[in-house]
Amino acid sequence: MINVALFGNPNVGKTTVFNLLTGSKQYVGNWPGVTIEKKEGFISEDIKIVDLPGIYAMDTFSNEEKVSKQFLENENVDLILNIVDASSLDRNLYLTTQLMQYNKPIILLLNMIDVAEAKGIHIDAKKLEKELGVKVIPIIAKKKEGLENIENDIKSTLSSKFSYKKDFGNEINTYREIEKILSKSMKSGFENKERLSSKIDNIILHPILAYPVFVAALLILFKFTFDWVGGPLQELTETLIDTYIATPADALFANSSPWFHSLIVDGLIGGLGGALPFFPLIFVLFLGMSFFEDSGYMARTAFLMDNVMKKVGLSGKAFIPMIMGLGCASPAIMATRTLESEKDRKITALIAPLMTCGAKLPVYALFVSIFFRKNAAIVTTSLYLLGIVVAIIIALVLNKTVYKTEIEPFVLELPEYKMPTLNALLKNTWNKAKGFLIKVCTIMFAMSVVIWALSSFNFSGFTENINESFLASLGHLIAPIFAPLGFGDWRAGVSILTGISAKEVVISTMEIVYGNLNTTLPQSFTSITAYGFLVFSALYTPCIAALSTMRKEYGSKMMFISATYQFAVAWIAAFIVKIVGSLIFEGSSISSLLELVVGGIIILIALIILYKNMKSKSNGCSGCSGCSSQGSCPSSKSKIAE
Repeated sequence: MINVALFGNPNVGKTTVFNLLTGSKQYVGNWPGVTIEKKEGFISEDIKIVDLPGIYAMDTFSNEEKVSKQFLENENVDLILNIVDASSLDRNLYLTTQLMQYNKPIILLLNMIDVAEAKGIHIDAKKLEKELGVKVIPIIAKKKEGLENIENDIKSTLSSKFSYKKDFGNEINTYREIEKILSKSMKSGFENKERLSSKIDNIILHPILAYPVFVAALLILFKFTFDWVGGPLQELTETLIDTYIATPADALFANSSPWFHSLIVDGLIGGLGGALPFFPLIFVLFLGMSFFEDSGYMARTAFLMDNVMKKVGLSGKAFIPMIMGLGCASPAIMATRTLESEKDRKITALIAPLMTCGAKLPVYALFVSIFFRKNAAIVTTSLYLLGIVVAIIIALVLNKTVYKTEIEPFVLELPEYKMPTLNALLKNTWNKAKGFLIKVCTIMFAMSVVIWALSSFNFSGFTENINESFLASLGHLIAPIFAPLGFGDWRAGVSILTGISAKEVVISTMEIVYGNLNTTLPQSFTSITAYGFLVFSALYTPCIAALSTMRKEYGSKMMFISATYQFAVAWIAAFIVKIVGSLIFEGSSISSLLELVVGGIIILIALIILYKNMKSKSNGCSGCSGCSSQGSCPSSKSKIAE
């Protein structure tokens, strides 16, 4: 078996190359002891390839660099496949010179050769190959060009002798040597001409204009999602399910026993049929987000937020897991392991679930379609921004109270702007959106059955009166918690509770307990309380998957803190919406003022409890993932003894 290691800087097309070479013959895990994604696959039956984390150098500064260095030193690597951006060779070849030190055969893949030529950069691959002493192959990964004979290239390189310079001296001398090499093998067609990317960045990253542009981008994204494409597709899907599935099923099982008819029509079709129409919205949203990622704009949001993150005591790199949280909180929490500072890891893990993940979008879509149809994009944008703002506030509070350490440096190379290919966009979008379908077919199916059973039975057996069911009894117990927020209906309470299993389940629960949502929800919610419910849904306790990830990464106590503090934050935010909204739109009243006083006391008590819990956590063990020893870590003791 030939073992190939795939190296490259971030944003050079490494993932595209890996997917192109391996196809479906790949699997994903984590590196032992470090939650950094590990991708392995097979180019052929006898060639295995490992995709290493994207890095800039081998200086063991970051966890990614440590993983890559340890892999080269400790694993059986036969050949290095080094991908570089052909338009940025002066920076990318620094990693190449460091890889040469490991004395292994190297193939240099000059990716995005078309982008380089569009900039007036012409590379003589043969001369570059001669100067470096490694095989050089120009490719265009996104167009699937240049890799047709990679299997033969790998085998021929292994069977050939290689000789290249292994010591370029210090960093300054290395870059001087790179300049000499490129002067012989590369020509630039223009000088002193401002690149298109730079011109765009003058606006996108402008100190003042950047943030309005970011908000405008979100507004366009949600206009695209709700008004232009996703919304009409959702309505069409809903109509098709109702016409060709729900109505025929109702007629088909009309003569069956009441409990069986209720199980099929109300439980399965009502629960799953209520959630499935939101798939087009999910797909369209991820399509827009994939466009931002592939075009290069998403990387700039991390760069843009660096100044903000520094002001709250975090490295700009912490915003990257937060961006991942827009997709799902679980990988966002896992991604915090790439941060160097323990403080940054913990704080980022606590605030990443505050981002609006894709699972929350169906809840937003349901309420905005009923209560805020004319302002769907604005309302949804406000919820996404709310998550970011609250996360920043929480980070600031934690840095001022519980955690106080130096800010770690942040290095990020901004990729060139490019127009994503339709094939890559659709593939990336499907990889993100298919998780929703999987949840509909698994978790939401199971939860729909459970919720139906709890809402259809009591101690006397089957009941058609949902208010006498087990679920109603449970709902009445928790309803007082949400009464100050304006949605004290037991049905809203159980919907929030079941949403902890998966946020999409909120919709299927409501479909079962409320019935026709278009007519019943306006009877239970006003516009103010509906927005308060959305605010609560945006911020409250993460789903079970995210909590499990938190426990695995940081222990049971951090999981408990994450669950309780987010619930408290969500309650506070929704309470503020209720009080302020009532005062502005409905006028002040004695009851509102009384609620304000009582709510203020509750908020104060909650904040004190959370602060004490977090403070005690910070004084304990802090070095190991998933450890619950709380200050009695054997490794810590051994270090002290030494």
